[in-house]
Amino acid sequence: MSMAVVGMIAGMALGFAGYFGGFGAFLLVAALGAVGFVVGRFLEGDWELGDFFRQRDERRR
Repeated sequence: MSMAVVGMIAGMALGFAGYFGGFGAFLLVAALGAVGFVVGRFLEGDWELGDFFRQRDERRR
């Protein structure tokens, strides 16, 4: 599935949540979408947990 289709589906989900559930539902869907994105990146192997917890000196090398 192309990134344009994924973006369209995400936008439609946020639109429906905002319209039918209000601003709180919009924020909840957006936050859960962000969590799902991060978990998906971890599962695909694009990110590692250590990337977020390294010390600043190690990143400069």
